[in-house]
Amino acid sequence: MHGSTETVLSGGHNGLRRALARHPMIILALAVACMPLALVATVTMPIGPMYWDHYIYLDAANRIFDGQIPSVDFFAPVGGLGYYLFAGWLYLFPNGHPLLLSSWSLMTLTAPLMALVIVDVQKRSMATAYGLLLPFLFFSLLPFNTGDFYPYPGSDGFGVYNRQVCQLLYVLAAGLVFVRGWKTLATVTALAMLALLFIKVTGVVGGLVLCLMAFLAGRLPLRAAVAGGSVFLAAAGLLEITSGAVSAYATDILSLVVINDSSLLPRLLQAASINFGVILACCLLGLVLVVSELPVFRAALRDFIGKPGFSAFGRIADQSFLWMAGFIAAGLLFESQNTGSQAFIFLWPLLLAILIENYRRKGSSAGFAAVAILVFSAAIPPVVIVTQKAARAFIGSVNNTPLEHDNLKSMGAVGIRSILSQRAQRLQTNYVAYRPAYQALAEAGELPSFLLYSDFEFQSQWLKNADEVISAIETFETANKVRFETIMTIDFTNPFPWLMDRHAPKYIAIGADPYRAVPPLDAHVKQAVDAVDLALYPTCPPTAARLALLNLYQPVLAEGHRRITLTPCFDAFVRTGITKVP
Repeated sequence: MHGSTETVLSGGHNGLRRALARHPMIILALAVACMPLALVATVTMPIGPMYWDHYIYLDAANRIFDGQIPSVDFFAPVGGLGYYLFAGWLYLFPNGHPLLLSSWSLMTLTAPLMALVIVDVQKRSMATAYGLLLPFLFFSLLPFNTGDFYPYPGSDGFGVYNRQVCQLLYVLAAGLVFVRGWKTLATVTALAMLALLFIKVTGVVGGLVLCLMAFLAGRLPLRAAVAGGSVFLAAAGLLEITSGAVSAYATDILSLVVINDSSLLPRLLQAASINFGVILACCLLGLVLVVSELPVFRAALRDFIGKPGFSAFGRIADQSFLWMAGFIAAGLLFESQNTGSQAFIFLWPLLLAILIENYRRKGSSAGFAAVAILVFSAAIPPVVIVTQKAARAFIGSVNNTPLEHDNLKSMGAVGIRSILSQRAQRLQTNYVAYRPAYQALAEAGELPSFLLYSDFEFQSQWLKNADEVISAIETFETANKVRFETIMTIDFTNPFPWLMDRHAPKYIAIGADPYRAVPPLDAHVKQAVDAVDLALYPTCPPTAARLALLNLYQPVLAEGHRRITLTPCFDAFVRTGITKVP
């Protein structure tokens, strides 16, 4: 009996292994099915550098729940699709951690698109299907950037939309390189490009470079390109007719271009330097491929000269080293506009194709070994970095203490080391006692620390101060028998309307970086600021950015609002028509 049971169990395990080996879609389905388990209850995340960046999603979702449309009703630094996906997941999982919701909500799009790619690829090679699927899941499920911006381990709450673009580019690249069914390819290309456009416009620029390379090389057939382009234009046109969102988005992009008027070359050099290891490996691989494919390239060139045509030109363009050049150009263009990203992860589908093709042609030779070494030299660094950052963050969180709060909902589910909490409290005492000194620093355009926004103590203290000011607002409302329906902040992010179940005023920019993402005030913005019930101004510490925002909004607030002190670290502008402010 024992032996027969053991045989059955063994057969069951073998059957499961065979099923998983033959059906990568099961792995994708399991990964998607497991995500809600981490979202039903609030998970405590270790705090990280620039952690407040993802609070923008809470502000945007609250505005969307109020019926506001990104770019139409408020200025946003990126497209509105990511905000809508987050709002939908927040509605389904109200207790889910905002960082996980903002990161994973893109799977609403990428998982089905990747499924289309896998179904097509597995017809020819199950191993290749897994080779595409597993890295996709790895980068999609671990919300960490490939760049380092702070020495301490923590969650990467910034650059969420940049990571999302990289994951979409990965799916697009997998489709362009491996998918053979033209209908599937047209679908993946059209939907991926639409998503790229409405998440971040620089993402669609990178996607266009990939699509152009595939088209010239004959991998994106004309009928697939026409069908995909038609779907793309039809969807964008329908959205414009129904909401005006496309033209409004274009206006926002033009405003950002004016605000960020700087040369592209320094940004490209910066992107190349940050990702130097990957770029160097790809350049060396390109040189090896040039030498290897030169005879084929010359033959294709001679054929084209003898008998010009699109198919002959496609054979010229369909060279691995040219594909590599196109992918690197796309990555550099996108990364030149980023802080925080999963840079160049979309190279893997191309690198995998190069590895497979070289093995088919050369077998276990020295030439193949050279290609393989360079392929993995380019592919492994992002995997190692994300693995290391995730391991450090979650292993280090054993020493973290959960943040104590009363009013922050799931946003306050963070942990921080006790020594940093103590430092945060000591710094705050210093900010309050010596405010004129920090005010002078802000007026001189300097921060108390060059890495202030990355410092964990700044991020944790911002949360504590937010918790305290909400209590102060509620006390003020009770004492004065009023209710502030519209709340804005004179700061980078404004989650207070969501935290207090109130409303954010229309037209005011979210993600308010005065140097990069806040256009000059127009009549609509001035009217909205003038009508706001409560404008919060954090003062621990004063910073150049906060001071710039204050100088921008204060002239509008001056006539209809009175400035009061709510807490030692928060001043407020209260609309005089709503109450008699003491």
